[in-house]
Amino acid sequence: MAMKRTGAQIIWECLVHQGVHTVFGYPGGAILPAYDAMLEYPIRHVLVRHEQGASHMADGFARACGEVGVVIATSGPGATNLVTGIATAQMDSSPMVCITGQVPSKMIGYDAFQETDITGITLPITKHNYLVTRVADIMPTIKEAFHLAKSGRPGPVLVDITKDAQQATMDWAWDESAVKMRSSRPKQTIGRTELAKAVELVRASRKPVILAGQGVIQSGAMRELRAFAEMVNAPVAPTLLGLGGFPASHPLNIGMMGMHGEAWVNHAIQEADLLLAFGMRFDDRVTGNLKTYAPNAKKIHIDIDPSELNKNVVADAAIVADLREALRDLLDALGPADHEPWLEHIASMKGDTAVRDIQSLPDNGHLYAAHVINDIWRITEGKAVVVTDVGQHQMWEAQYYRHESPRSLITSGGLGTMGFALPAAIGAKMARPEAEVWCIVGDGGFQMTQAELCTAAQENVKVNVAIINNGYLGMVRQWQEFFYERRYAATPLRSPDFVKLADAHGLLGLRAEKRSEVIDVVQRARSAEGTVVIDFRVEQEDSVYPMVPAGADLGAMIRRPEPSVLAETGSDPI
Repeated sequence: MAMKRTGAQIIWECLVHQGVHTVFGYPGGAILPAYDAMLEYPIRHVLVRHEQGASHMADGFARACGEVGVVIATSGPGATNLVTGIATAQMDSSPMVCITGQVPSKMIGYDAFQETDITGITLPITKHNYLVTRVADIMPTIKEAFHLAKSGRPGPVLVDITKDAQQATMDWAWDESAVKMRSSRPKQTIGRTELAKAVELVRASRKPVILAGQGVIQSGAMRELRAFAEMVNAPVAPTLLGLGGFPASHPLNIGMMGMHGEAWVNHAIQEADLLLAFGMRFDDRVTGNLKTYAPNAKKIHIDIDPSELNKNVVADAAIVADLREALRDLLDALGPADHEPWLEHIASMKGDTAVRDIQSLPDNGHLYAAHVINDIWRITEGKAVVVTDVGQHQMWEAQYYRHESPRSLITSGGLGTMGFALPAAIGAKMARPEAEVWCIVGDGGFQMTQAELCTAAQENVKVNVAIINNGYLGMVRQWQEFFYERRYAATPLRSPDFVKLADAHGLLGLRAEKRSEVIDVVQRARSAEGTVVIDFRVEQEDSVYPMVPAGADLGAMIRRPEPSVLAETGSDPI
């Protein structure tokens, strides 16, 4: 039955019908009609301290539960403050709908107060975006936005709605019909020729490596990947965003690949005769120098996004498909295989460098990030949802926290967005309130969005924040050490007293400076109510090893120096 509704009311009606229960945002003039109407609807609005925080919260929400995250902001600076978060979601295929207010339609193009062409600005960093100037277009546009955000390869969609469209009224009723879009891709039929090529390549391989990307998680193909790996007896190397898609404890999981991946994994890729790339995009942090990447390997690439196939690495079998469906077809077509000699060779390359496999790391009186992250992993039994920022701590987390389940690691991969972790962790906790959520963040990235501590306090959200405080912009400092003769330009970093900062927000603040103090503060944080901030004062000039220099061959890794060299520099062989 049709009811008289304003455009502002229709926005919330649409969100309710899409199953939305939480939105993240910040009000302003051009979106004020929507905020006025919001009070009539059963949707929780999270008032952030900066719109960038809202976009990261919506992103973290989406990654934690797989549903569409929703963010709302006003025109001009409100909308432009979303840009970094939108680009982050686009690079990492995170489903998000961004609703922004716009100046009245008659004022567009006249440099009205807080007018910005946000659809033009975000065109390259969204799956699609819309400018809505008529009340009758609000419902079909929002329906399309949700459809686009979560279909195919997920991503962010922006809907910019003029103020007069929000204020106008119409007789309205929810349209139950499915979205039909001429531009949306029909269901992909797996090419039988390419599938047959892939089957023959797998059968002929003696040294295969499965590269498991985030597509495994997005597709929900965890069981199929495990069944496939076990059937063909092939090692699995996850990407950073693929961690958790294949259990870390599984004997076929050989560890993360790439710039800061395990040395033996990168060597295995370079020696392989077949790479099976499942839901990953061969980005530069994975491949190193493309000219010398896996020179002896045939490549099978399966991805739902056809634009990724043959973009960076030419595939011998390129399959455009939902990964879970493609793996099921491969399982039906293939039989058991034995690659035990290959697996034994990879194991032999580990040698004594597999220190991360032990339960307890050495303690020489200094506190290292590896200590902190490894202890958090042991205390949480690997069951927490961990949200990281970007930098050294991000790579240490990937190395020292072993992820057994999907959506247990949330991090900015493609864009490498500092300031992501704290707001994304708040969003993740709201998506999964039953989960234990840890925000592992550097002192630099934390200061970019630390104001969202107040959001956590106001919303009574429980997040444990572990600040890996080394007094530097750590990863940039590491590059300066390795490639710029230790000329530390603009990387030494002063921080506030994080314990006092937490207290200023009415939150518990803790500090640890020794390994012996880590377990106590972690346990206190876990048992306390509300968000807790822990300032871990770690060694300042520790580095992440191994490291493939940007643009170098994947096998040309910088390895941790020998203990005698470390002793001269005061570093620790972790």
